[in-house]
Amino acid sequence: MQSQEVFISGMTCQGCAKTVESVIKKIEGVNQVDIDLKTGAVVIKSLQIISPDILSSVLEPHPSYKLTTGKNFGNGFWSDSKIWSRAGFNTLNCLIGCSLGDFGMILFLQYAYPQTSMVWQMVLATMAGLMTSILLETILLHLRESFSWSASFKTALSMSFLSMVAMELAMNTTDFMITGGKAAFDNPGYWFALLVALVAGFLVPLPYNYYKLKKYNKACH
Repeated sequence: MQSQEVFISGMTCQGCAKTVESVIKKIEGVNQVDIDLKTGAVVIKSLQIISPDILSSVLEPHPSYKLTTGKNFGNGFWSDSKIWSRAGFNTLNCLIGCSLGDFGMILFLQYAYPQTSMVWQMVLATMAGLMTSILLETILLHLRESFSWSASFKTALSMSFLSMVAMELAMNTTDFMITGGKAAFDNPGYWFALLVALVAGFLVPLPYNYYKLKKYNKACH
């Protein structure tokens, strides 16, 4: 029995790992496949060493997963356009989820409880944004990956909480600095401030999300 270790990028959840495992197990002579999602390492136990060409060919129908060297933190680490695209898409999903709760809470408090202090408005808005982001990811995992609701929720919670917190802080800080945290729909300046806050919320966690996806194959969303 031969044992070899390879690295495959693009695996972001247990569903991805199961797909890669099932694909590799179809190769003749493969008896066991062990996957470490954190590092992207795949240990293959088979009757003979599987060549990179064979592994690449069986992964070809699944373009999200690529055979890599595992030594990708160096020159060119930040120049992978496909990873930037995936990280951007993940960050955008996160932004949508956070924005729904964040700005929804601010509007609710200003209309229903206008006496709420600005500090508490920011705290409650941040908490609401985190909850709606997790809720959105739970729904996406259930529909897109066919996870059970329980597994979807646990997976959403395990994703990059730090990224979501950074996004919330960036949005709320930018909004507060420009508008003082007050919504004014009749003021064109408010909509400009809102756009700036959303852009800041997208850009701040984006490099971190790229790094996690590139080095550890872990995604925010």
